[in-house]
Amino acid sequence: MIIVRPFGTLPGGGQVEAITLSNPAGMAVTILTWGATLQAVLVPDAAGALADVVLGHADLAPYLAQPQYFGATVGRYANRIAGGRFQLDGRSWQIPLNNGANALHGGPQGFDQANWTVHDVGADSLCLMHVSPAGDQGFPGTLTTTAHWRLADDNVLHIEYQAHCDAPTIVNITNHAYWNLSGEGTGSAMAHRLQILADAFLPVDAGAIPTGEMREVADTAFDFRTPTPIEQRLRDAREPQLRLGRGYDHNWVLRPAGGICRLAARLDDPASGRWLELHSDQPGLQFYSGNFLDGSSSGKSGRLYRMGDAVALEPQLFPDTPNQPAFGSARLDPGALYRHRIKLHFGADRPR
Repeated sequence: MIIVRPFGTLPGGGQVEAITLSNPAGMAVTILTWGATLQAVLVPDAAGALADVVLGHADLAPYLAQPQYFGATVGRYANRIAGGRFQLDGRSWQIPLNNGANALHGGPQGFDQANWTVHDVGADSLCLMHVSPAGDQGFPGTLTTTAHWRLADDNVLHIEYQAHCDAPTIVNITNHAYWNLSGEGTGSAMAHRLQILADAFLPVDAGAIPTGEMREVADTAFDFRTPTPIEQRLRDAREPQLRLGRGYDHNWVLRPAGGICRLAARLDDPASGRWLELHSDQPGLQFYSGNFLDGSSSGKSGRLYRMGDAVALEPQLFPDTPNQPAFGSARLDPGALYRHRIKLHFGADRPR
């Protein structure tokens, strides 16, 4: 079942729509055309009680007044580019800085700040499209991107990003949902248990740019190879990396083989019994523990969001890949197709 409704009017007069997909199992997701944003995800617990498990706003105004990437599609380049600069075919390109000395999530007017077009609507799916012209936020080439969403009957939300260009450029697109499986506005998510299927992570400098090292997680606060409460090592003063970002804001090295979409992380909430399994075909996963939620914004519940009230799990290429050849390539050429597949599988056990 699909419901389309108005969500608000932009200052220039454009209309933002909210599209809700639902399934017979009782799950429902709402996607905004503004930022191709995952605005709501209603998930039942083991008893069938629904909760909205993503942070977000009930109307358009807060998304415009205080952008915080709640549920947004971020690009052209998700995460950070050092100095906002990169080289392509011997030419230097500059992205506007919006994160200290670096560019974050495609610059201050990235994909999260665009009103996407409804390209197609199916029985259980939605496809949004956005055309980013050459020079947009300093990036070369015109990039045409689609975001395809499908809600299956088994409570799996499929997201697929595709993009093509008319000149060489760089691309790294992901979704930036903030999860609290007890329900947004219910308080801290730091008791959630997290598992990340990775043996290494990327240490960062004071600007949150990877140093280039791929460090083994064994015997560190970054070892989530088995399900571990996030709060267990979050305040470990012996770990300098936790001081730099006031918590976790790092990329884990997944390196899936051959573009296979496979399990990357599992998040579960002992209080509600709800769980989320995230599958991706990308080499990295950014885990952010909501370190800079400071009580300055409120959500759909009318409650203030504070530090640790939700977590972000963002599959992607490694941060600053265009400046670090050892990380691979973010290049996209005309005639080639960028593709990123994400599967979000929800379920519930009895609370522990």
